[in-house]
Amino acid sequence: MEPVYRTLEIAAHALVRAQGMRLSVRDEDKLPATGGVVLAVNHTAYVDFLAAALGVHRAGRRARYMIKSEMMDNPLVRFLITHTHTVPVDRSAGAEAYAQAVENLREGYVVGVYPEATISRSFELKEFKTGAVRMAADAGVPIVPVIVWGAQRQWSKGVPRDMGRSRIPVSVRFGDPLHVGADIDPVDETARLKTQMSELLDAVRADYGDHPAGAPWVPASMGGGAPTPEQAHEIEAAEAVRKAELRERRRAEQIRREKGRG
Repeated sequence: MEPVYRTLEIAAHALVRAQGMRLSVRDEDKLPATGGVVLAVNHTAYVDFLAAALGVHRAGRRARYMIKSEMMDNPLVRFLITHTHTVPVDRSAGAEAYAQAVENLREGYVVGVYPEATISRSFELKEFKTGAVRMAADAGVPIVPVIVWGAQRQWSKGVPRDMGRSRIPVSVRFGDPLHVGADIDPVDETARLKTQMSELLDAVRADYGDHPAGAPWVPASMGGGAPTPEQAHEIEAAEAVRKAELRERRRAEQIRREKGRG
């Protein structure tokens, strides 16, 4: 029954009702009814995991995500992670998280993965990491691609947050399972996964409805105000430098404090 996960499901449905979110889920029957599955989700928002998880719930299953290990610093989040088979990922030492995710897949769980690793500011697909494909190959399970579109209007980078009752339409569509063998080339199979998700993304956008010109949540390729992939890359590179500098300042401050106590 998993009471903690069930409580989260109830809270998620309550949030959707409170927001008046117009959630559309299609082709959820493409998700296998049993057995391990790598759920490959595009990443455009801080809350796209919720829409994808609700899509998985409609298919009669539950999604377990891989998330940043920093989230474990929060006691409440740490409790939820521990009780929902979520996999915390330390990017500086990811082997343990990878092994845990593969074990979860072998035990029959649906494990949600963002192949892009981080949110795409352009709302186009970024370059994919090979982890999803390697995980599926090692566990002997299929990959099911999922596209979420519209969640970036709620809460994302470069877009005003709108988590109130805005009746924002959010689309979730599942793609055909991708089966990979143990002897595959991870780079080639990752390219195949990205192509499949790119085609699915185009189809979801075509069916979504209006994409107002200049809107910050609409890709530049569609006449929107979001940065182009090239511009987004420059923004992310500058952010990475700032974060590295901040980490270094914090590390230096910690060393000074430790010396002061000594």
